[in-house]
Amino acid sequence: MQMRNNHVVIMAGGIGSRFWPMSTTQLPKQFVDILGIGKTLIQMTVDRFSTLCPKENLWVVTGERYVSTVKEQIPDIIEDHIIAEPVARGTAPCIAYACWKINSRYPQANIVFTPSDALVLDTEAFRNVIAGALEFTAEGERIVTVGIKPSRPETGYGYIEAGQPASSVLSGTVFKVNSFREKPDRKTAEYYISRDNYLWNAGIFVWNVRTIVSQLRKYIPETAKIMDEMAPSFFSDAEAEKAAELFPLCEKISIDYAVMEKSDCIYTHPADFGWSDLGTWGALKSLLPNDPHGNALARRGEDELGHVRVQTENIPTGGGNVKMFDCRDCIIHVPDTKDVVVQGLEGYIVAEHADRLLVCRLDHEQEITKYIK
Repeated sequence: MQMRNNHVVIMAGGIGSRFWPMSTTQLPKQFVDILGIGKTLIQMTVDRFSTLCPKENLWVVTGERYVSTVKEQIPDIIEDHIIAEPVARGTAPCIAYACWKINSRYPQANIVFTPSDALVLDTEAFRNVIAGALEFTAEGERIVTVGIKPSRPETGYGYIEAGQPASSVLSGTVFKVNSFREKPDRKTAEYYISRDNYLWNAGIFVWNVRTIVSQLRKYIPETAKIMDEMAPSFFSDAEAEKAAELFPLCEKISIDYAVMEKSDCIYTHPADFGWSDLGTWGALKSLLPNDPHGNALARRGEDELGHVRVQTENIPTGGGNVKMFDCRDCIIHVPDTKDVVVQGLEGYIVAEHADRLLVCRLDHEQEITKYIK
């Protein structure tokens, strides 16, 4: 397998509504420097793949309203490699659009599809796993989904039930997938982590372009027909108009429902590289320093370009101050210019951004999307 055939597609169309009020439709979390390191989540994702594929083989699928943000944050990306969805139709049409476009110019492509907003702590281990998956999928009709070894009974993730070993690769063993499981309740999640063969579904997929095009033709043929009709416009001035006309006609469906749960060529590569989807305030809290009472404080400022920065030191940084009394297991996320007093809370999120304020129990954070509607 040659590296020049490797392509990476970053899915960056979500709005991260569970991270409200910091993540909004105007600037979703993938375009925010949540960790205060000078890079946004999508920029960190690009860096993660820098040794796995040439920079000219990088693609981003996003909503039309975020194209200029992608250009600003990833200035080296080829403009034709920013795929603008006229509407959100789920991950299956998103993947189909990107793969049909790649296949029209790069029919030998080996592709990694990845979310734009996850965090990986051990980049070297991550790269080894992806390299092993690319090696495995390049050899035949195989699809690999990366499975994260669970560290807790998480109810916010889907799970993969791994079956029999299928092959050894440089970074470990690839297993046949027995089934995909939806987000479980607490009791079911506890059962899953008591077993060795249940993994978190990270939403990272690896395949050869021929394989995924064939599978999409088989399982969502109507969407495949729409892609065939769109294909003559790819890389031309007519593409945006054709996409606006035809892409909304695609069935709204996830790749898990469309292909993963039906196909017989699905495998998983178990991995342990310090992964978090940073999908919730609780996930961020687990990454920040906690005081002796389990409280985490993130002080937020802005750099000279107006990009949000988060500072994790429990000190005033911009003239404001945060005082906490009788609080346990809370996360406080406020601008560094604000004076804030919090008293008597246990297990709460207190987050403020612009003219928006959230005070919510951490164990209700999965409901934030519903609350803000």
